[in-house]
Amino acid sequence: MADIIDGRAVARDLDEKTKARVDALVAAGHPRPGLTVILVGEDGASQVYVRRKIKACEKVGITSSEHRLPADTSQEDLLKLIDQLNHDDTVHGILCQVPLPEHIDTRLVLRSINPDKDVDGFHPVNVGRLSTGTGGIVPCTPLGVMILLESVIDDLKGKDAVVIGKSNIVGKPVANLLLDAECTVTVTHIYTHNLPAIAKKADIIVAAAGAPELVKGSWVKDGAVIIDVGITRIMDETTGKEKLVGDVAFDECQHAKAITPVPGGVGPMTIACLLANTVQAAERVAEGSDNGESDYADAPDRSMHSSKS
Repeated sequence: MADIIDGRAVARDLDEKTKARVDALVAAGHPRPGLTVILVGEDGASQVYVRRKIKACEKVGITSSEHRLPADTSQEDLLKLIDQLNHDDTVHGILCQVPLPEHIDTRLVLRSINPDKDVDGFHPVNVGRLSTGTGGIVPCTPLGVMILLESVIDDLKGKDAVVIGKSNIVGKPVANLLLDAECTVTVTHIYTHNLPAIAKKADIIVAAAGAPELVKGSWVKDGAVIIDVGITRIMDETTGKEKLVGDVAFDECQHAKAITPVPGGVGPMTIACLLANTVQAAERVAEGSDNGESDYADAPDRSMHSSKS
């Protein structure tokens, strides 16, 4: 049987570290880290996510606020709000919940957020920093994936990693983080030929394709570590009820060394990493990031989220 990687437990551990960092900032006389969430429209799933994020902020001592805007809010008004928040010294992190209404250009909105307050890590500047190994804020889910891997693998150097999915939100940044950790990385996607054979060679599989139970047991070699990022609601043919499943056929992959469940694996890590990113942004302000040095001069310091710290 594979060891189950308990994302909830790892997230709690990260939250404790994040709270300690918040307490240290406040004790040193710096403002309490602040996160602002923008929600446009009435998307039900987005409302649930926002509530969870606000509640999580309270647990670690981050000041949170939210702007709930009607679905017919103009793009111009949304950009004006973001500009105000960019210039608000009490706001260290800005998160604009997606999806946005169709009349709003999501890419333009995300680019309008100050990169140093972009706690989602989606701004092109932060994407560039990640891909060139020059610091910046790392997207939350990929960051969580790496922390989970570090919790079960002592040394990632030289591991053969296969990423299934090439999205800008998960696949590509995860691949960059794995390369940072000195893994040999193969990124696969819908047009990849002979995917099962490629996956079969992997020491690490990160499944982020959004395809329910795509990865079968025959794709996984004995002793591999599997991180399942996917989550899809399907109908259980046995019970006739809906259930959540990942991109991995969980029951078929128990010959792996370790595997994340769905739910309870990657999901809790995403919010925990959002909080950690908010504190990172506040620490950067406290340290005086505008001291004349290049924003690109700093090498990425990921020690705060390493399981070995």
